[in-house]
Amino acid sequence: MDQNMKILVVDDELVVRESLYHWFSREGYDTESAASGNEALQKLEQKNFDTMFVDMKMPGMSGFELLEKVKQLYPDTAVVIITAYGSIDSAIQAMKIGASDYLLKPFKPDQLSLVMEKIFQQNKISSEYRYLKGQLDKITRFDNIIGESDSMTKIYTLIEEVAATDAPVLILGETGTGKELVAKAIHVKSLRNNFPFVPINCGALPDSLLESELFGYNKGAFTGASHSRKGFLEVVSGGTLFLDEIGEISQKMQVDLLRVLEEKKITRLGQTQQIDVDFRLLSATRQNLGDKIQTGHFRNDFFYRINVIDIEIPPLRERADDIPLLAYHFLEKYSHETTKKIDTIDKTTLKYLKNYHWPGNVRELENAIERAVVLSKSRTLALNDFGFLKTISSQSFDSNVLTLRDMEKRHIKNILQDNEWNISRSADILGVSRATLHRMIKRQNMEKP
Repeated sequence: MDQNMKILVVDDELVVRESLYHWFSREGYDTESAASGNEALQKLEQKNFDTMFVDMKMPGMSGFELLEKVKQLYPDTAVVIITAYGSIDSAIQAMKIGASDYLLKPFKPDQLSLVMEKIFQQNKISSEYRYLKGQLDKITRFDNIIGESDSMTKIYTLIEEVAATDAPVLILGETGTGKELVAKAIHVKSLRNNFPFVPINCGALPDSLLESELFGYNKGAFTGASHSRKGFLEVVSGGTLFLDEIGEISQKMQVDLLRVLEEKKITRLGQTQQIDVDFRLLSATRQNLGDKIQTGHFRNDFFYRINVIDIEIPPLRERADDIPLLAYHFLEKYSHETTKKIDTIDKTTLKYLKNYHWPGNVRELENAIERAVVLSKSRTLALNDFGFLKTISSQSFDSNVLTLRDMEKRHIKNILQDNEWNISRSADILGVSRATLHRMIKRQNMEKP
């Protein structure tokens, strides 16, 4: 127990005050006493007490009246009511007002020890709650989403508004823009924040595996199903399901999910019994789903079911004013992780970082800063620490000279050449997946030398 706890004993009987004072003092507690409610309030003005032992019946201000005032003025102070005239009704009244416990005179040392242990545990739980709430407040203030531009401020407002509802949200944006961070922020600010947040990358799973992951299966449902398993749609119950790259799922899966969204029921593979589920759906895609509907690859009815509200995250090149803020955020993060003392980024490098088009968006910027921190030999990041910037440092960023497509192609080509066309390493530097890099290469009609 915390022997630094400060205790105030309030009783009009001298023998009780002295008895409790000496017992608590012997146990190592910082203890004081008061003969009345008014004296107790005066002492509270001068010193913070963790716990008070208050007699219920005293001349002038009663113990209940003092309890009410203490709870109004000092809500974190624990109050134990002590009395020789105990009853169930008075105990209930004391607890309703806010008493932590209730002791009948005469009491034994063992009873005091039990009460102090209980208060210690209550204080510990309260302290942990305040800490966790502080951590949650950091998230809910969008500390995990960096940006002060007008476009990001509008997104913060949208997050606040949609979090208060249970409507499905479709988050749109290029690879690496932070779609999952936005989904997490919506979940944290919603009434479902005490339940799970389950993210699934639909583009990383084949259709058959995605089905078993979402719906679960019974033992023997297919070859290799040696035991029954809950799917994510059951695991997430009460919380939020985030389906990233939802544009990649098959039409059959779209039909299955549409039925789940409408009926709030699922059936595991190899089972006939339906299971009730309750979750909120958040989706994300980098694709134009309107085009996929036109080509017959995405169902119109499913699109409107998941797209009740949409949030579009701008690419990093369209919010260049946020780049210095992001760069210094990642500099601080990776300087701390690598224990390297790197203080700043020189002005010329910051200018190039700000003007660069970042096809991999925030993820690519983060990877670039991390790599620069690891390789830097100085306390200041310079152009030499960014291989791709060094390569194009003599080139103009004027959009009239190079189109965005040309800049992207040149950058991807430089990264691939620097890494001898190693797709995995190049994708890592760009901050994109191998599949995304393959699509970029195909779109730009690039061929390996």
